Amino acid sequence: MKEVWASLASLMGVIAFIQALLHTVLPPEFRSMLTSFFARFSSVFSPFCYFDIHDSDGVSPNDLYSSVQLYLSRSASTLASRASLSRLSNSSAFTFSLSSNHILKDSFNGAIPVWEHIISQRQAQTISWRPMPEEKRMFVLKMHKKDRQVLIPAYLDHVMAVAAEIRRRNRDRLLYTNTRGGSMDGRGLPWESVPFKHPSTFDTLAMNPAKKAEIKGDLDDFAKGEDFYKKTGRAWKRGYLLYGPPGTGKSSMIAAMANHLGYDIYDLELTEVHSNSELRKLLIKTTSKSIIVIEDIDCSIDLSNRAKKPKPTTPSDPSNPTPNLQEENNTKTVTLSGLLNFTDGLWSCCGSERIFVFTTNHIEKLDPALLRSGRMDMHIFMSYCCYEALKILVTNYLGIEGEDEGLKAVEALVDEAEMTPADISEILIKRRRDPKKALEDLKAAMEKRAEQKERVRNPTSEEVAEEQEKRALETPKENGLEEEVSKEESEKDQDS
Repeated sequence: MKEVWASLASLMGVIAFIQALLHTVLPPEFRSMLTSFFARFSSVFSPFCYFDIHDSDGVSPNDLYSSVQLYLSRSASTLASRASLSRLSNSSAFTFSLSSNHILKDSFNGAIPVWEHIISQRQAQTISWRPMPEEKRMFVLKMHKKDRQVLIPAYLDHVMAVAAEIRRRNRDRLLYTNTRGGSMDGRGLPWESVPFKHPSTFDTLAMNPAKKAEIKGDLDDFAKGEDFYKKTGRAWKRGYLLYGPPGTGKSSMIAAMANHLGYDIYDLELTEVHSNSELRKLLIKTTSKSIIVIEDIDCSIDLSNRAKKPKPTTPSDPSNPTPNLQEENNTKTVTLSGLLNFTDGLWSCCGSERIFVFTTNHIEKLDPALLRSGRMDMHIFMSYCCYEALKILVTNYLGIEGEDEGLKAVEALVDEAEMTPADISEILIKRRRDPKKALEDLKAAMEKRAEQKERVRNPTSEEVAEEQEKRALETPKENGLEEEVSKEESEKDQDS
């Protein structure tokens, strides 16, 4: 064994001597040519091909390098034996990246690309007496030559798309509101934004679990349906109508949608929009992957009936404006036709992957044309709190999971009381430090509300008599007013 090690040491010494001799004798140009020749010679017989992705091209950063870094962060957190951690200035999430000289394997369409991250030191040319080392970073993509047609460029396009999605999900979401009249602000934008920090999610949303699963599935199908919408010739958008009594969680549902998909929210205030053209300008300035919200749409503008005709006006009637003035006033308001074109017209196709959400407390006040499929594709009724939703609220506010004796005591009262999640939440918040007392107060409130509902449905004889007496006292006053009105009308007829 000693003889083997001695022979190996002698051989290494000879090789080092020959290398030093060649380095001294041969000129640098010949050495580089010889090195490139051997590299080409070995590549001919190698079954692999390599692609170097540097961090910059010498002047500007390389977007592909940063995209690869984000793309590998998904696998680096679980598969890499050593990873680097970072956090962007506008992000609340940590990013994993592959450490130097470490290898990570990936798979795409049956091929296995291999990534290696290389960080080397290079001497920077500086004026200072001590040159500072500078890092040179790059990713090396290794693949079989037979897989080259499969991976290039489809695999790189996949890497860029996944990285863009990671950037969007890691950054803070924004809540936009339109400026007055849709006019441009100092930056040339008609929208003003603030960070969106609403904590509502589908897990914390007080709603029937089956209904929540249906809505989440519909949202996921929409977000992944780009190919479907292109194939069918439909604009990549979807509309949701949230309707129901106040306090049933319509705003929380919108926040849960945004947090689930990672979309920004555009809260459109129709009362600040002066015309249909301004409404179109606002639509054009919205971005893809966003939710456009119009809350309480029945209270914003008159959308109840398109068939209403304005009263005829004559120049001799001083109480009514002239036809030209009335036409000018009509052009300064958002009409139902303008809103319909906003949600389902040609202008609504300017962009992709957008969701329209309208909320209302009175669905019967909306025009049927606004409710049809294509504009409001899914109608979601936000009802009073049911027992399944109540259990979610109790878990969120009191930390009680599973069945509880105090919770079972109110199970029979939930449907009869018809309380909204907002009403129940207020009771639980006040007693959140004493879960037992909170459930007792909730039971008392539900019993009181159920008793009030029962009185309205089945009033006692005393209540009926009292109501009849009130009506009898009000009837003469109404008759007297009608007589005065009829007298005034008759006097006007006589004068005419």
